[in-house]
Amino acid sequence: MGKVIFDISMSLDGYMTAAGQTAEEPMGKGGQRLTEWAFGADERDREVLTTGVAGLGSVICGRRTYDTSLPWWGPEGPTGPARVPVFVLSHGEPGEVPEGGVYTFVDGIEPALSAAREAAGDRYVTVMGGAETGQQYLRAGLVDELSIHLVPVLLGGGTRMFENLGDREIAVDNADVIQTSAATHLRFRLSADAASG
Repeated sequence: MGKVIFDISMSLDGYMTAAGQTAEEPMGKGGQRLTEWAFGADERDREVLTTGVAGLGSVICGRRTYDTSLPWWGPEGPTGPARVPVFVLSHGEPGEVPEGGVYTFVDGIEPALSAAREAAGDRYVTVMGGAETGQQYLRAGLVDELSIHLVPVLLGGGTRMFENLGDREIAVDNADVIQTSAATHLRFRLSADAASG
């Protein structure tokens, strides 16, 4: 069974989206800056992205992320031609789902993880957002690693990543760091106590 990795881009002041989110700007005003590293020219950034997709077996995201990202993702999902299965946390299926799409709608974090693990096999499962989805998996102790792409910008407002985690300390160990001009890519392993809840 593969690892569960919570993977997210975040500003220096801890935001994973900027303030002022709209349907046209789902990352908020200026929030697209958080993902620019993935499309830049630095080979180290490209390698982080390529390596990440290479071991990926399935994705879990929240319904809001699905709704706001679908116009850009289309039926192939966030991995494009790789067509990695995406499990969307949702209390129901939307009225229109892209024909031939990679999306499955699942109610509850544990049923979604079970389905994602089955689809992934020995490859890893990525929990990619939004904040509430990641927070639920972290609170439940269901995340093995954090992969944070820390972008050198102070957004000043938006959606904070590490809120609503409860009062329990979650211990992490440094695993890896790759620094580029566009982002510092940080990997942390959660301790056995954190991963078991």
